[in-house]
Amino acid sequence: MDPLYFITPILVICITFGLVVYWRLKRRFTAGVLIYSFAAYFAAIILKYVLQALTLSSYAWFVSSNPYALGAYLGAQTVVLEVFGAYLVARYAASRGTLLLMDAVAYGLGLALWENGVLISIPLLINYVAYYALLSSPSTHEAVYTLVYTHYPQLFLPPAQALPLIGFSVLERIASIMLHTAWGYLAVLAATSNRKLYLYVALPMGLADFLVPFEGMMGLPMSETTLFIIASLFLTIALILGSKHKNTIAAEGENPGGSPSGRPLSGLGQL
Repeated sequence: MDPLYFITPILVICITFGLVVYWRLKRRFTAGVLIYSFAAYFAAIILKYVLQALTLSSYAWFVSSNPYALGAYLGAQTVVLEVFGAYLVARYAASRGTLLLMDAVAYGLGLALWENGVLISIPLLINYVAYYALLSSPSTHEAVYTLVYTHYPQLFLPPAQALPLIGFSVLERIASIMLHTAWGYLAVLAATSNRKLYLYVALPMGLADFLVPFEGMMGLPMSETTLFIIASLFLTIALILGSKHKNTIAAEGENPGGSPSGRPLSGLGQL
């Protein structure tokens, strides 16, 4: 196994935790926001796991593993459980006064952290370290090599072939970071402003998971590049809406008769 594969989890951990630390130091990232994003994300993931354990096999058989039907199945779950779930948690927190408009970016970064930095990258890094250590030991090398090679043959590719795979895996995680940040950001905007437009824009972002069954047909470069482009567009749309929302509130603040809210402005349209 080439230690080059350590690059993916280490880099993603650095990016996700680095963004949280940066936002904490430069803007605002409270413990409450971290807890709410944790609750929203892991509640969605647990429900997804249970739902798929109960229905995926039967559904795949029913639709004859049609990729469009499977994509709709996966995308709909993300829309309802992750995106709408993030909104419900944000709405609850906002109603208690513990999640403010200025927490919008932090909430999105929190969602991105829990998926990409914690749930995926930390266990992956632990597995890679364990594989590498066991493969380096003469007493366990042969048995572990057979097991790992059977399930993960790509881990034994030469560096020239491994590097593109590593690059695309990092690109996929960056796309996921952007998607979670975008819909988390809009969820807080919707929850704190009572403007459902932001929720309606956020919900379709979960349909990015529609692409999952098509990876084999599209090929890794095309599927990951497509996902990255979609995520970039969604994040751009979210930030544009946030900037316009900030300008609207600023204009209303200059005309007190037009706004009773006086909501905080910092943290909008900045990422």
